[in-house]
Amino acid sequence: MTAQIASCIDDVLKPRGVGVVVDAVHQCMTTRGVHKRGVSMVTSRMTGVFRSDARTRAEFLQFVDIRGARAV
Repeated sequence: MTAQIASCIDDVLKPRGVGVVVDAVHQCMTTRGVHKRGVSMVTSRMTGVFRSDARTRAEFLQFVDIRGARAV
């Protein structure tokens, strides 16, 4: 889903780069099986300048307050 959002933004707007971060809770983790509360998964997708320039990527991740998110 994260990659699809980034791709759609890139295809439509044609920016120099796209950064998408999704922080989501998977319901099977909280209601079935392991029953863990407060568990979330963070995924990210960086394209263009966000992928090639570490400073730009770090600034973006700091802005959205995601520490340690890994670009895929």
